[in-house]
Amino acid sequence: PAPVFQRSVSVADCPGTSSAQAGRAAACQGCPNQRLCAAGAAAPDPGEGGPEAAGAEARGAGLRAVRHTILVLSGKGGVGKSTFSALLAHGLAADEAKQVALLDIDICGPSIPKMMGLEGEQVHQSGSGWSPVYVEENLGVMSVGFLLSSPDDAVIWRGPKKNGLIKQFLRDVDWGEIDYLIVDTPPGTSDEHLSIVQYLGAAHVDGAVIITTPQEVSLQDVRKEINFCHKVKLPIIGVVENMSGFICPKCKNESQIFPPTTGGAEKMCQNLNISLLGKVPLDPQIGKSCDKGQSFLSEAPESPASSSYRSIIQRIQEYCDQHQFQGEKII
Repeated sequence: PAPVFQRSVSVADCPGTSSAQAGRAAACQGCPNQRLCAAGAAAPDPGEGGPEAAGAEARGAGLRAVRHTILVLSGKGGVGKSTFSALLAHGLAADEAKQVALLDIDICGPSIPKMMGLEGEQVHQSGSGWSPVYVEENLGVMSVGFLLSSPDDAVIWRGPKKNGLIKQFLRDVDWGEIDYLIVDTPPGTSDEHLSIVQYLGAAHVDGAVIITTPQEVSLQDVRKEINFCHKVKLPIIGVVENMSGFICPKCKNESQIFPPTTGGAEKMCQNLNISLLGKVPLDPQIGKSCDKGQSFLSEAPESPASSSYRSIIQRIQEYCDQHQFQGEKII
């Protein structure tokens, strides 16, 4: 039977679990945890109980039927991580037989709703939990951007509150049966990254796709991200080099807008023994498509960038089919 939707959910004015207004404030209406908060029995800080407990809880709830999980990481902001996440979701969902979910855990800078053409949409609660917002029948999206009253609202939260929302996304969203869960993360190696890796520690994670641009200032931060993956025993599917040259649409000559002064992602991957999934050239249409909330792969299917994206997506699919995460303990 179709779920019975209640009012939309908003966390912009969430009082927090330790507040006297927990479960009683206007912002609490429609939240799956309202009764627990009102009774003073809200879940403890996400860090309590250990990563295995949190991961088991997530796996036993919203993630119980996810076949493949892919994290999209980058050390630096502005390298095209969210763009790649959105296009990876579109590319995988092009196969109508596959169910794809895109989870945006960039709490302070959620851009996925805009890129997916879902700006202004809201999350609703059904009897089985929060319902994702759907782009297509086989492509669902969840983001804190859906929980804000305005796209311009700032999310001014400390780490524990961010961690709590990420855990709630994993535990309380009714994803259904999912072939691919793509997790778009913020830049860096901090709260959100530790949370998502810990909470998924007891679940199946295929690995991470790391996004960079050719210049050394980006590669420097990406090396930190790679080191982070090694330390938390998160498999690395490979590296994608965005903005890898510009091919003139008229003369077809290539220019290096961001020169790879130290050899770019290719040299870095050789040195670190990591797979280079591919290089994506600059294309002004990519930014235009993102601003319009449309898929660049559909808008410019013959573009060299589209060809690169499709090749990279195919390699990721092949990796997921061939590799099985062994459930190593996450520190």
